[in-house]
Amino acid sequence: MHRIKFLLLRLNRVMMLKIFWSLIFTTGIILVSFAQTGTIRGNILDKNTGEPIIYCNVFLEGTNYAASSDLNGFYILAGIPPGQYNLKASYIGYDTVMVAVQVRANVIVAQPIYMSESAVQLAEVNISAAREQARTTVNISQISVSPKQIKALPSAGGEADIAQYLQVIPGIISTGDQGGQIYIRGGAPVQNKILLDGLNIYNPFHSIGFYSVFETELIRNVDVYTGGFGAEQGGRISAIVDLKTREGNKTRQSGFVSGGPFMVKGLVEGPLKKFREGETSISYVFTGKKSLLEHTTKNLYTYAADVDSIGLPFAFRDFYGKVSINAANGSRLNAFGFNFSDNYNNPLVADIGWKNTGGGINFGLIPTGSDMLISGLIGFTTYTVSLDEKDGKPRKSDIDEISANIDFAFFNQKNEIKYGLELKSIRTDFEFINPFNIRLSQEQNTTELGVYFKYKQIIGNLILEPSFRTQYYSSLGALTWEPRFGVKYNVSDNLRFKGAAGRYTQNVLSTSNERDVVNLFSGFLSGPESQVAGFDGLPVKNKLQISHHAIAGFEYDLGKNIQINLEGYYKDFPQLVVVNRNKLSLNDPNYSIETGEAYGVDFSFKYEKKRLYVWATYSHGYVKRNDGQQIYPTIFDRRHNVNFLTSYDLDSKGNWQMSARWNLGSGFPFTKTQGFYNYQDFLGGVNSPFLTSNPEELGIIYSEIRNGGRLPYYHRLDLSMTRKFKFTKHSGLELNASVTNVYDRPNIFYFDRVKYNRVNQLPILPSLSAKLFF
Repeated sequence: MHRIKFLLLRLNRVMMLKIFWSLIFTTGIILVSFAQTGTIRGNILDKNTGEPIIYCNVFLEGTNYAASSDLNGFYILAGIPPGQYNLKASYIGYDTVMVAVQVRANVIVAQPIYMSESAVQLAEVNISAAREQARTTVNISQISVSPKQIKALPSAGGEADIAQYLQVIPGIISTGDQGGQIYIRGGAPVQNKILLDGLNIYNPFHSIGFYSVFETELIRNVDVYTGGFGAEQGGRISAIVDLKTREGNKTRQSGFVSGGPFMVKGLVEGPLKKFREGETSISYVFTGKKSLLEHTTKNLYTYAADVDSIGLPFAFRDFYGKVSINAANGSRLNAFGFNFSDNYNNPLVADIGWKNTGGGINFGLIPTGSDMLISGLIGFTTYTVSLDEKDGKPRKSDIDEISANIDFAFFNQKNEIKYGLELKSIRTDFEFINPFNIRLSQEQNTTELGVYFKYKQIIGNLILEPSFRTQYYSSLGALTWEPRFGVKYNVSDNLRFKGAAGRYTQNVLSTSNERDVVNLFSGFLSGPESQVAGFDGLPVKNKLQISHHAIAGFEYDLGKNIQINLEGYYKDFPQLVVVNRNKLSLNDPNYSIETGEAYGVDFSFKYEKKRLYVWATYSHGYVKRNDGQQIYPTIFDRRHNVNFLTSYDLDSKGNWQMSARWNLGSGFPFTKTQGFYNYQDFLGGVNSPFLTSNPEELGIIYSEIRNGGRLPYYHRLDLSMTRKFKFTKHSGLELNASVTNVYDRPNIFYFDRVKYNRVNQLPILPSLSAKLFF
């Protein structure tokens, strides 16, 4: 049997490699077809700082050849007939640059562009750049978030964070102020892939839901795919959050320190080899933050002092460092590492702690004399979580992942080709005790191998993006075929229709102990090697989690400053593998199968002008599961979710800024209580004195209708005011005053059924913070 399994593994790997090399051969044929044309490419950088200029418009004067730079400032103009041209780059806030270039057949012209800031204000830049991107890419169910947008939020505790901004994106539901989990269009947290510079972050949010592990000042861009994403991403069945960090300062030593009642943090950065035009530069950046909540809240806030005299028992510590090498031709290499940790220590309830460490090297190569771009990553990430409760029975989970991938891209005037190979080695070590004292454990090693191909073609006003991914899961012996497709049609310059569909699979699954307080403990397992029965009692053919996405919508530019987006979506989950929480004896199966579906409508409205930013969203959604006995709404099935965010600069220099955010959400489902009974644990076996004992612990009898009740509506208003003082060109002070939950709404957190006690989310929390930058 082992030999057969080994031969099947070899056969599947051979098939995957054949597919990969056939993609390379196909691309080679396409490259030959453009052999009589030339290419211009390079990076567009700020002349003084060396920072990339993102979404800069670059074009050949008097022709239709045009492009825009990417997140690294890279641009490429391909398929150009031989001749003499004037290459122009324009970006609001910078002086237009024009360079004469000579294009020859079969020759690649490397042309870096260095731009100088002008007196024109930069506030309009992102508007025009985003509009051009919208007309040339499908980008369905994709929202790009910049640090500027994150800072537009009212700062909880004086610190803006991506964890807070994700909650205002349509289709994303948060569990609230405490717990730190998000659900994206019907997908549970484990079904959403969170990436930091290409590496998986298994728990990116701290126990107090205001903060993530990421430093806002270090973020370059965050791409959020709420569904229908292309084949370059695999291993998750719901959504992707792809966060990329910037390099350190290439010209001078700089940084900041900041502090408030919730945390202190700092950042230092600078050049190891200064940026100069036409030369390689090396820079570094290091950032760290430490919570103060566990020390300050019981002295500063009446609410925290009343919570059993322990304050808010949330503690966290995050560190991230990076060294970047940027070559003169645009090639780059980054070495980075991180250490994130979190602890919720309530002596009356439980001690829950987790740590996420990792590091890696990512690179982007621009080979001389080739139209191909090559990028890749090699790294590791480790996540460990443990829970110690009053019963003395520890729960723990450890997942280790080693990742390596390489991607190839080819760009032409009207089409793009991308393909790549991804390899992951995953180890899980899990121990879990359910409410009936039944132990579930797993220690497993598995390998995932994925190959993808993506093609983009522009035909007039039509943009087509077919893609395909095949994934091999070694522990399950499963080979998947995952076709995906995206399309956009530009009806006019202002109106665009779009759609996407695809098939997705994943092996990693998660569980939460039902005895944990609001599920702060989440362990991770890989798909079970043992048999799993379906609704009919027969073993399922494969033990993967599977989903199918279908999305359609439109985007409309109402004038220069307003954009409206509307999307309807449907996610089908024909197979979900879950831990059998109803296991009463060792003979019961460890896993069970569920099915599900999620569907709804997401609407967004954005108004962006020089000093005013408005973002409003509404989501109407349904999330259902079928466990074979009944169809029920999930605990994150929120029917209505409204967000309104605005920020306004009170003066033209941006020294005073006001921000406000209001959120309204309908109540989450919960299972009602029918009654209670005295719980007898029978730890003494048949000799247990069950006739004479008087157990103090109460058991709960739940309603047969799962999640048949609804909690009250949630709503909250946050406000903040920021004042900036400039001392010199590069140094200054930033003061922030904020109020969370301005009108002190008593939003329910959870209900202690045994003590018959309602526990609310955080009340009104005013705070002051300061940031000194240099």
